[in-house]
Amino acid sequence: MVDDEIMNIELLRAYLEDDYSIASATNGKDALELVPVEKPDVILLDVMMPDLNGYEVCEKLKSDPETRFIPVIMVTALSGRDDWISGIEAGADEFLTKPVNKMELLTRIASLLKLKKMHYDLLEERDKLNLQNKIRSVLTQIIPTLLRTLPAEQKSIVIHQMIDMVVEAILENTNSEDNENRYEGIGNICCQIINQLGANFESGPGDNDNTVFLIKGNVCPWGKEEARLNPILCTVSRGIFSRILDIYGQDLEVDTLETMGNGDEQCLFQLNKIEY
Repeated sequence: MVDDEIMNIELLRAYLEDDYSIASATNGKDALELVPVEKPDVILLDVMMPDLNGYEVCEKLKSDPETRFIPVIMVTALSGRDDWISGIEAGADEFLTKPVNKMELLTRIASLLKLKKMHYDLLEERDKLNLQNKIRSVLTQIIPTLLRTLPAEQKSIVIHQMIDMVVEAILENTNSEDNENRYEGIGNICCQIINQLGANFESGPGDNDNTVFLIKGNVCPWGKEEARLNPILCTVSRGIFSRILDIYGQDLEVDTLETMGNGDEQCLFQLNKIEY
C-alpha cells in the first residue's frame, strides 16, 4: 500500500502489473482498511505517509494474527542506520531505497513470495502432524480401553463413529479431484487419507477381474506394535476405506487380506466389485 504523491504508484504499477494484480492506498489509514479486503501476498509501504507513517502501519500489520505473515517491503528515500533499525523493529521483511530499480523490486518480491510459501507449507505440515497425533492418540489409547468395557452391540457403533470422525477430520486436506466418480482415482484417495495418519500405503491394480485395486502398506497408521496389541485398530483401517468408498459413491467393497496387527509383514486390502 503506497502514497500516490510520494512513492509514485503509477511507476510501481507499471513495474508490476504484468505479473501481479495491484491494489493501492494513498495513506496509512486506508492501507490498513484495504489489507483485509484485498488479502495481498506482498505489501509495499512508503515510510512517509499521511495519517500513519509506514513504520506505524507495518507495526499494526505485524501485530495482527491475520496479517503478521504477509511480507512487507519498506520503500524509503531515507538510508540512515536509524531508519533501517526502525523498519526492522516494526517488522519489515525487506527494504528498497528510492528511486526503485525494477529488477531489484521484482527480485525482492519473488524471493519473499517463495519464503511465504515455504512458511505456509510448514504450517500446513504442522497442522497435519497435530491432527495426526490427536487422532492416533484417541484411537490407540482411548478406544481400546473403551471397547473393553462396552457391550458387544455397542462396540460396532463406537467404531463407526470413530471412523466417521477420522475421515471427516482429514478429508478436507485431501486432493479429491482425481477422478472422484470413477474407479481410477479412488484407490489413491484411500491412500492419501490413511497416509495422513502416518501410514505408508500405495494403491495398485487388482490381480483379477473382480479386484479393482490392491492397497498395500508397509507402515501401519497406528504403529506396528500398537496394532498387534489392539488388532481392533486394523478394523478401523478397513472401515476408513469402506467409508471413503461410500462417500464417493463407489460400488466397491473392502476385503482384508493381511494386517500387521495379525502378525503379517504388511497390510493388504482388496477393493472388489460388489456382485449383485
